Amino acid sequence: MPKVVFTASDSSIYDDVRDRWYHFPNMYLKSVCEAVGDQVVFYQPRRNSGPTSADGAQAYFAAARVVNVRPDPNRPDHHFADLAEYMEFDLKVPFKVGDHYWESFLRKDDGSTNKGAFGHSVRLIPDVEFSAIIAAGLGPSIEEARSESDEHRFDPSLPAPPLIERPTATTTITRKIRDVAFRRHVRIAYANTCAITGLRFFDRKGRPEVQGAHIWPVEENGPDSVRNGIAMTATVHWLFDRGLISIGDDFSILRSAKHHDALASLPLRDVMTVPEKISDRPHPTYLEWHRVNRFNES
Repeated sequence: MPKVVFTASDSSIYDDVRDRWYHFPNMYLKSVCEAVGDQVVFYQPRRNSGPTSADGAQAYFAAARVVNVRPDPNRPDHHFADLAEYMEFDLKVPFKVGDHYWESFLRKDDGSTNKGAFGHSVRLIPDVEFSAIIAAGLGPSIEEARSESDEHRFDPSLPAPPLIERPTATTTITRKIRDVAFRRHVRIAYANTCAITGLRFFDRKGRPEVQGAHIWPVEENGPDSVRNGIAMTATVHWLFDRGLISIGDDFSILRSAKHHDALASLPLRDVMTVPEKISDRPHPTYLEWHRVNRFNES
């Protein structure tokens, strides 16, 4: 099955929920249908926040798996690609490094950029090129990732990474790698601070104590997306997973009445601290799922 690149911007005219589904016109239907069951990589264009903007990263930033294609009931010439296993990269990967293009489709014979090719919102990509993007986006190896350093950045002076040294990264994004990347991304979004208590601690090696908690759990098909995560201390994480606390759509912290006395002794805020970037804040869909399926309100 072919691999595919999905172009996605913050100001897209399409009805995307990036970590759940991708909305696209009929012209790409054949390519997307061929990718069902396989992975895709997301690319952010230069025009990201509007038709005249130039603030986009021009980089690959996430991967997912296409699990289904369904028609748009409101627009007969459009479709949705349902996604699973969405994960944001540890590093954004520029579309080219020096003279090297990750997608050969974007390079003209004379070595210049094929700007017309960027007009294709959905692009087929060879397996070897797809694997190289995944390997670069995941950044350090899992052993290096365990150090929990947030200082990793993509260095454009480095050559393209080898493709055969990290098979777990280039063929499938393993759960271990996904967990490490998700935790790091959530910590960065919340400045290594518990969103519920405001506590911020580091161990003797300088590693943050705060954890990345999934709002909609992975075992229930929740995505590894920052907006499906909240930074919490271990105790608060335990309370959240067991439904003793939850979060309202206004980011207010909800407490189980049944455990009121026990919760009263903890330094819980009335409203959680949210990331500065709106795109990193908890999505209402995930917050609602937690309230309905986990919160022990009574």
